[in-house]
Amino acid sequence: MPRPGSAAPFLKWAGGKRQLLEQLARFVPELTPAAAYHEPFLGGGALFFHLQPRRALLSDINEELVECFQVVRDDVDALIEALLPCRNEPEFYYEMRARDPATLTAVGRAARTIYLNRTCFNGLYRVNRAGRFNVPFGRYANPTLCDETGLRTASRALAGAKLEVRPFRSVLERARPGDFVYFDPPYQPLSVTSSFTAYTRHPFGDREQQELASVFARLVHLGCRVMLSNSDTDRVRSLYSTFRIEQVLANRAINSKAAGRGKISELVILGGFD
Repeated sequence: MPRPGSAAPFLKWAGGKRQLLEQLARFVPELTPAAAYHEPFLGGGALFFHLQPRRALLSDINEELVECFQVVRDDVDALIEALLPCRNEPEFYYEMRARDPATLTAVGRAARTIYLNRTCFNGLYRVNRAGRFNVPFGRYANPTLCDETGLRTASRALAGAKLEVRPFRSVLERARPGDFVYFDPPYQPLSVTSSFTAYTRHPFGDREQQELASVFARLVHLGCRVMLSNSDTDRVRSLYSTFRIEQVLANRAINSKAAGRGKISELVILGGFD
C-alpha cells in the first residue's frame, strides 16, 4: 500500500505508469518489514515512487538510466548545479545530444539524460543500434529543465534503495519468499507496426517475453508475490493463462496521430496472491 509522500518520476518514460498508479496500487499487497520490493524494469520508477517501500532493489539493463537514478540518490546537489545552465534551444539541444557520454562525469551524464528527456520530441527515450540517443528536439514552449524540489524529493525516496544494472532474470538470484516483484517490461506489440522496444540496444522480442513468463512462474513457485504489466494481446493472455489476469485502462502516450490516442486496455498479471 502507498506510504505518505510526494515523490514522483523525474524522467518521462515510454509506457510509464504514472497515469495508472491508482489502478495498480490496489493490487499491491501489504509488505512486511522483512519483505523487499523488486522492480527489474525500472524505467521511470512511477510505482516505486508512489509506494516508497522500505526495502527496494531496483534494476534495469539500461546503464544510462540506472546511473541517472544513482546520481539523483547520491549527488543531487551537483546534479542540480549541472542542470541550471541548460537552455531550451535547438542549438543547445543538439550540442548536448552530440556529446559522447564516455567523456562526461557521472553527474554530467545524468544531467544530459534528464535534459534530453525534458526537451526531446514527445519525451521519447530511443537509441539506435549503436546505443546512441537519437530523438530530435521537441520544441516545447517552457519545459521545466531543473525541477529542484522534485529532484530532492526523489533523492530522499531513493536513499535506501539498491540500484544496479542487471538483466530481469537476475531477480531470481535475489528474491526471497514473501517479497513483491513488479515487472513492467517492453510491451508485447499490439501489431507488427506498433512495436517499440528501443529503450536499449538490446532487443526485447517474443523469446524474451517467453523467458519473462518463465521467470514470473518460478518466482511464484519460490513464494514471491508477483505483478506484471503488459499489453492486452492473445499472446500475453496465453503466456500467463494459469495466473490471475486483470484489465486496466490507459491512455496511449506515444502515437504520431492524435486520432490514435485514447483509452486502451492493458493487462495486469498477478501470481502468488492466493
